[in-house]
Amino acid sequence: MLEKINFVLVGTTHPGNIGAAARAMKTMGLSQLSLVQPTAFPCAEATARASGADDLLTQARVAQTLDEAIAKDTLILGTSARVRNLPVPLMNAREAAARMMQTVNSGGRVAVLFGKERYGLTNEEMERCHGLINLPTVENFSSLNLAAAVQVLAYECRMAALDAANENPLASFKAAQELEPVPHEKMASFYQHLFSVLARAGVFDRIPDTTLKRRLKLMFNRMRPQKHELDILRGILSNIEKKLP
Repeated sequence: MLEKINFVLVGTTHPGNIGAAARAMKTMGLSQLSLVQPTAFPCAEATARASGADDLLTQARVAQTLDEAIAKDTLILGTSARVRNLPVPLMNAREAAARMMQTVNSGGRVAVLFGKERYGLTNEEMERCHGLINLPTVENFSSLNLAAAVQVLAYECRMAALDAANENPLASFKAAQELEPVPHEKMASFYQHLFSVLARAGVFDRIPDTTLKRRLKLMFNRMRPQKHELDILRGILSNIEKKLP
């Protein structure tokens, strides 16, 4: 189960945090590490902080874009130390881990996103997320080290996997069975098709395209359309496209 969970570090500035994150992952049985435009990698400091998790660093996938790092994943979850004012489903780490196990069991793949050390994920990065994981730290000291956040999520993933193996899923998660999950790359292609048709139809002439695009992405992320549903939507868009001047 854990082999299908991809921990994605976005724009990490300190190489030591990459090594410490790899160590945190390996202690909990996680091995899929992706790095999006790290400031310094490979790096001796990362290897030193990994403390024996060198294999995760060697196998880590380095991507130039976030879309590239999560292209094959069907459930995208972002992490945040604070609650954002975005219409994205919010959950704690335990609920998120249970949802990950349900997705993996139904044949999907999971990506967990961790943002830059100073300010976390941007709103634009969160547009790709189906859910947001909030770690409820105390109000007067909410700063959590990147590797510490990775450790918390890795621990909850391992506990959820052990519960699933014992046929005792976490009772807090009640979600519908995913029939045929859609990977991120197919959703990105759908959005490109949708926005192209809307532009040709003149929709963006009346509504700012940035605002509408963001709201549409967040809406479809909440809906989680299945593959056959996405095929229907693409077919409708193609028919509309033929009738446009």
